[in-house]
Amino acid sequence: MAKTSPGEFFNQVKAEARKVVWPTRQETTTTAIFVGIMMLILAVFFLGVDSLFSAIVRFLLSLA
Repeated sequence: MAKTSPGEFFNQVKAEARKVVWPTRQETTTTAIFVGIMMLILAVFFLGVDSLFSAIVRFLLSLA
């Protein structure tokens, strides 16, 4: 693989940076709301699973 000079590397970085497409404010807001909703759903799900396993372990320990 050929070595790239620092100047050429910098030019390539600038060229790639020009290709970046930033999301609009609407897309960012929609994505943030979606992430928040998914976070709440997963938190409730894992709370339920943890409570279920806790109850099972408590039951099994009460048998001993």
